[in-house]
Amino acid sequence: MSKTPGVNGAAAGPFSRWERQVAGRYLRTKRQNGGVALISSISFIGITLAVAVLIIVMSVMNGFRTELLGRILGFNGHAYVGGAVLSAPDRDKVIARIRAVPGVVEAAPMIEAQAMVIGQGQIAGAIVRGMTPADLRRVKIITGNIKGGSIAGFGQGEYGGDEILIGDRLAASMGVVPGDAITLISPTGGATAFGATPRRKVYTVGAIFSIGMSEYDQSFLYMPLEQAQLFFGREGAIDIIEVKLANPDSLATVKPLLNAAAGPDALVTDWRDRNQSFFNALQVERNVMRLILMLIVAIAAMNIISGLVMLVKNKGRDIAILRTMGAGQGAIMRIFFMAGASIGAAGTVAGLVIGVLFCTYIAQIQRFVEWVTGTAVFSADVYFLAHIPARIDWPEVASVTFWALLMSVLATLPPAWRASRLDPVEGLRYE
Repeated sequence: MSKTPGVNGAAAGPFSRWERQVAGRYLRTKRQNGGVALISSISFIGITLAVAVLIIVMSVMNGFRTELLGRILGFNGHAYVGGAVLSAPDRDKVIARIRAVPGVVEAAPMIEAQAMVIGQGQIAGAIVRGMTPADLRRVKIITGNIKGGSIAGFGQGEYGGDEILIGDRLAASMGVVPGDAITLISPTGGATAFGATPRRKVYTVGAIFSIGMSEYDQSFLYMPLEQAQLFFGREGAIDIIEVKLANPDSLATVKPLLNAAAGPDALVTDWRDRNQSFFNALQVERNVMRLILMLIVAIAAMNIISGLVMLVKNKGRDIAILRTMGAGQGAIMRIFFMAGASIGAAGTVAGLVIGVLFCTYIAQIQRFVEWVTGTAVFSADVYFLAHIPARIDWPEVASVTFWALLMSVLATLPPAWRASRLDPVEGLRYE
């Protein structure tokens, strides 16, 4: 096969300047080829929107998972020690050994029980956590999100005093503010001649916290450990030892060390056991959503075929003339390949920019939409979070970009190959 002649008569290599010029001229179609221009514009817009939506949705799902995981692991422990060791006489020594395990940053004895809360004429169920003041102050997600009152009085007075911490949504439903009194009723009260009776006690709201997850802000309150033992009738016992690690993902190596430190009478579980079904569901949803959106990108790229097929049909005479002037089949194929691939590449880049900018300024966009519509577009009651989270995973963005470019390239090959196979005699005969 002879080489394609260049501008000065010299042989031109693949993707030479004149091939790029012809491809660019075909993209800038004239009025009589307006149908081709319309389809090319639709293809560009479709790929742009598909890529942008894929990046936005995956970033939001990444952010949602990261936020939930961070708040769940910040609010709860990473590992839990239970079993007979909780009532053993050397329990304090066991706790000291657990704290000495490499990777462990805290091991807190805890009471966790349910109670009824009565506020200003309102009643609701709640989960009460009893912790020592020192352990509570190390829970940064609580102490760093105090929205009212102060924790200075927490644990002060006999048996830890009567000041408690309460979630903001629970406080709102009870109609109480810091300094107000609320009544707690424990179903496990003292024993009488007629059996166990519920225990009832009035406490003072010392502070209100808000961690941004309605599930916790609506359901939890904290009281001093000694007060919780007294209120729930534990008599010096605890319900669990909550362990927090420097790196929650290091459980595979730290958990055997925790088992050894806690002894044979202990049962060690971790956050994966308690939340496994929840995070598995999130992962399955994420994978399915990625597959669906990648198929949408592929469908949007298929629109390029329609535009190129019409372009080949309209440019049949031009193709025949180029062939008679010495342009080979490879040159014709490359011309239409560049014409179609440039649409896909431009749409991919535009979608990449739109998707990244949208994720970067998603908080401002959310506030603007709420201001315009006057409604909350992301209700914490439904989604557990007070705002739309977004975390851009750059390797995933790169894979989305590669997929869109690959689909665009593959979509251009059939019509480009068809153009290269056009017989110049047939192309000129019907013109």
